[in-house]
Amino acid sequence: MSPPIKNPLLPKQEPSSEKHGSTSGVVFNVSTSIIGAGIMSMPAAFKVLGVVPALLIITIIAWLSTISVGFLMKSTLAGEATTYAGVMKESFGKAGSVAVQVATMVATFGCMVIFSIIIGDVLSGNDNGGSVHLGVLQEWFGSHWWNTRIFALLFIYAFVLLPLVLCRRVERLAFSSAISFLLAVLFVVISSVLAISALMKGQTKNPRLFPDLTNGGSFWNLFTASPVIVTAFTFHFNVHPIGFELKDPLHMIPATKISVILCAAIYFATGLFGYLLFGDATMSDILVNFDESSGSSIGSLLNDIVRLSYALHLMLVFPLMNFSLRANLDELMFPTRKPLAEDTNRFIGLTLALLICCFLSAIAVPNIWYFFQFMGSTTTVSIAFIFPAAIVLRNVHGVSTSREKIVAAIMLVLAVATSIIAISTNLYSLTSNCFLSMFNLKVEMSESSAESGVDLTIESAPLDPRKLAASSAAQEEL
Repeated sequence: MSPPIKNPLLPKQEPSSEKHGSTSGVVFNVSTSIIGAGIMSMPAAFKVLGVVPALLIITIIAWLSTISVGFLMKSTLAGEATTYAGVMKESFGKAGSVAVQVATMVATFGCMVIFSIIIGDVLSGNDNGGSVHLGVLQEWFGSHWWNTRIFALLFIYAFVLLPLVLCRRVERLAFSSAISFLLAVLFVVISSVLAISALMKGQTKNPRLFPDLTNGGSFWNLFTASPVIVTAFTFHFNVHPIGFELKDPLHMIPATKISVILCAAIYFATGLFGYLLFGDATMSDILVNFDESSGSSIGSLLNDIVRLSYALHLMLVFPLMNFSLRANLDELMFPTRKPLAEDTNRFIGLTLALLICCFLSAIAVPNIWYFFQFMGSTTTVSIAFIFPAAIVLRNVHGVSTSREKIVAAIMLVLAVATSIIAISTNLYSLTSNCFLSMFNLKVEMSESSAESGVDLTIESAPLDPRKLAASSAAQEEL
């Protein structure tokens, strides 16, 4: 994912020798930008929504994504800006460009944390609500202190990610990016084959076509799954770097439509097949479920290949995310300093600080569902829908039609309303869980004291006025 920065990553060539990207190349780059960690939580979204609503929401969000890309490109070509931040600055001044930069940084940092959590799940497993899933290291070597989540991630950060993020130019990561895409394709192919094989053997679970609202389910909880799908389709900060490699940037629009259709099909297939394989046992990170062997050595081997291939894919994509985050943060904090690649101290300081923050966040919140909900309700929905709709309604260049303004207004209202409901539902659920945990703890303590015959009730003894006076005198002397 390329950052929305003003300076190009590569020097401009002379017009006579300038090369332009092809439409097929744009389709490949946009598809790579879309297919990311979001694919891991798509089966969990199917579990919450049901098959039919999930298909409907994927279709709607994919359609709105192509519309918002059209809004961005049309407004960009009408002005002088060539970046997302530049277009927002033309419409809303400095505050607009800063808003895009901050949203991009938060979204990028969130993706890095999500990648780290998934890598930790693959290597060291996951324990969620008493459901224990072993990682690859535990399956191979047994449970030891050195293959726990914190030590496994620490090793990956120190010996794999750190050397990659120390690259000062993004083109050096081209080979690793190509490998990461092939690994993502390998994951999709193997997981689909496993699901189809299980379906033919009659070993799949019975999926719900619609959400279950009878057994304690809440209608409002359905809004917590839509941010996951929004995050999966947010690639808009890569639109300008990719589109302006074309001879005619308007060709970005049809290329985006092709990419979004392909990725929507992949998301739907992955979500459906994952849900068919694991049913209500589907975890927020589908890779965690692949610790369950099909009963043969080949099945166990395939499970390990699925998990390790995608974990390696995320390790190779991680430095690209870090590059975008680091570049935007440096531009925001040090706008007048010399280029980051030329300042070793600043480069290493920002790199290490971001890695440490990402590592601590991945250890503190070992569940990707929470990060997807947060980003999908705030930053990614702003990047994908709220900002493009606001640009159309602002219409500083006078190019927006009445129809586009109506669509932009509907898009803006839907995005804001869905985000508010999702955030409110998450806060209510978090508060309820905290109170429930406190209540259960109190009940357990009462039952324990009753069984042991110990009275845990603390009675307050009457206070002695002389002791109070002496205490007050001692405090005054201090």
